[in-house]
Amino acid sequence: MKLIDSIVGQAAGIAAIRRDIHAHPELCFEEVRTADLVAARLTEWGIPIHRGMGTTGVVGIVKNGSSSRAIGLRADIDALPMQEFNTFAHASQHQGKMHACGHDGHTAMLLAAAQHLAKNRHFDGTVYLIFQPAEEGGGGAREMIKDGLFEQFPMEAVFGMHNWPGLPVGSFAVSEGPVMASSNEFKITIRGKGSHAALPHMGTDPVPIACQMVQAFQTIISRNKKPVDAGVISVTMVHAGEATNVVPDSCELQGTVRTFTLEVLDLIEERMRAIAQNICAAFDAQCEFEFDRNYPPTVNHPAETAFAREVMAGIVGAENVRPQEPTMGAEDFAYMLQARPGAYCFIGNGDGAHRDIGHGGGPCTIHNPSYDFNDELIPLGASYWVRLAEQWLARP
Repeated sequence: MKLIDSIVGQAAGIAAIRRDIHAHPELCFEEVRTADLVAARLTEWGIPIHRGMGTTGVVGIVKNGSSSRAIGLRADIDALPMQEFNTFAHASQHQGKMHACGHDGHTAMLLAAAQHLAKNRHFDGTVYLIFQPAEEGGGGAREMIKDGLFEQFPMEAVFGMHNWPGLPVGSFAVSEGPVMASSNEFKITIRGKGSHAALPHMGTDPVPIACQMVQAFQTIISRNKKPVDAGVISVTMVHAGEATNVVPDSCELQGTVRTFTLEVLDLIEERMRAIAQNICAAFDAQCEFEFDRNYPPTVNHPAETAFAREVMAGIVGAENVRPQEPTMGAEDFAYMLQARPGAYCFIGNGDGAHRDIGHGGGPCTIHNPSYDFNDELIPLGASYWVRLAEQWLARP
């Protein structure tokens, strides 16, 4: 690997920052301490900052020369509402909060890049360092955009990166097109008529109606959308009744829908609504249908993806830059890619060997109470950020 020597030399100090962030996780739009830490480091390194965008976001501005060209590099800074199982020294000090997705590591990699760029301005233009809050369900990217991110900091392209457990350390994955899915939630309330369970004919039982509905939803996936188009409907919550001898008045279904295109999402929402309403009508029940669209699909732009791939290959070799297998997970960097060209990649986190052993077998994955970011990635991720910025701004 062709890592940048100065970043390797500073890696231990950045890893200590990462572990401090891990020990003090903050949930979406509450990342005050984390933002203070980021702002303090950037200021210490002579990087001007802008604070408060998207509530707790921080943007660092590294300029050199006279060019008006600019690139954006983004890291997310929030944690998850999870209880950590790890017992190492930097485990979470806050009950029910944990950096279980590696955002502490993403922040550290961008800080390492910032430190190098501030001291080695081998570029002509501007690098915007975007430390974004509230990726985990809060839509922090959307909020930063609403607050004028791309107007106040005009950039030609924006790039994001996420660690990926199971992908070997020393490798990247990137592909053009959809790489992460849209995230959407639904809530359906079936209102029937309660009765004694021994006299079901006296009421309208919502439970068998719900069963028919859950089964029918899967025909949307198998019979309404094209087989080559990806889509997932998962009913994950069913709530009804309080006693074994009483037919309940209502039954509530909740779940998630994931797609790689808005066209498939439109189809699924339309068909789910029609199926729910008509099944209820067929059984003389009432239907309340709610469908909330959270994050859109994350879609990488072709030219920017190709550029990122070349930069990665120059660092780890072309054989270690893999196709990015699309995942049905969601990511609010999608909003930034809707507003500006760019690409979102994965950096290999290894098999999770850095977690405490004994808290659940098998490889450690993100959103896992035994997860910990692999500090070995800091020099590699930071070297990628630096080379990406330098080479982007050097383009004719």
